[in-house]
Amino acid sequence: MNLLSAPYPRLVADIGGTNARFAIIAAPGAAPTQLRSLRCAEHAGPEAAVRAWLEDTGAQLPDFAAFGIATPIECDAVAMTNHPWRFSIGALRAALGLRRLTVVNDFTALALSLPALGDGDLLSVGGGEPRAGAARALIGAGTGLGVSGLLPAPDGWVPLQGEGGHVTLPACNAREAAVVAWLGARHGHVSAERVLSGPGLVALHDALRALDGAPSVERTPAEISDHARAGGCRHCLEALELFCALLGTVAGDLALTLGARGGLYIGGGIVPRLGDFFPRSGFRERFLAKGRFRPWLERVPTWVILAPHAALIGASAALDRAIEVGFTSLAEPEAL
Repeated sequence: MNLLSAPYPRLVADIGGTNARFAIIAAPGAAPTQLRSLRCAEHAGPEAAVRAWLEDTGAQLPDFAAFGIATPIECDAVAMTNHPWRFSIGALRAALGLRRLTVVNDFTALALSLPALGDGDLLSVGGGEPRAGAARALIGAGTGLGVSGLLPAPDGWVPLQGEGGHVTLPACNAREAAVVAWLGARHGHVSAERVLSGPGLVALHDALRALDGAPSVERTPAEISDHARAGGCRHCLEALELFCALLGTVAGDLALTLGARGGLYIGGGIVPRLGDFFPRSGFRERFLAKGRFRPWLERVPTWVILAPHAALIGASAALDRAIEVGFTSLAEPEAL
């Protein structure tokens, strides 16, 4: 089989700290099929999850696979940041009998999907028109906070493989400074991910109640979000509003750092579920609040990614890139 012309069908996966989604892409440009979402905590590792997917779907395992996973990929050994899974890429490839397995960071995979997204895949949250050929920035909150982007290159795009979710969280007013101080007393370093994630939304809610002298109440991220949008809890509402505002601050920093005149994209599992709340939140104003560079940022469009399978399409694109350069190692991080 010629690797350059026949790497189909292929298994693709989007593995986060909570859920792992698997699907088959049968041909170039085809939509994912045999899609299933599995809870990571119910499986010992990715091999067990793949085998559960095979049993559930009755699919035949392809020879080629590409996984986006929520952790840095630097060598053959993979250790997830927000989940206990630990594995060897080479051993996983051999155990599944794959001819090729490409593994990349999940937001690197999502970044690779951006050129394929159309207007129907995006919700506009303000800004001007994107500049053709300019850098694009990507951020998204789920179990953790993912950050990536695309930088222009002579032969297309270079996706970023970074850990921008762990930058230090800035505070823009006294209330936010008090929240950061409360969190810092308990966790030490207060990263952006500490609040801009599912667990982070809970942390914001807990901090706000504690600062106001209110009794502790255990709520899940979904409960906080639901109460906030229904107007049933002032601390839930403040937590969600603060979440959106702080996301705007961090996203604005990212757009400036990358020179992202091609736009800022918002992925992850949280924001797309907020519906009309997010466009009405303080996100865009905080995105713009960068002093003398407000006019520059006003021209930068911001979008929420609505396409449900974008990360899987991006994982497939990562496999294409690996094959194009003829990289033969099992881990293949350098192929991007």
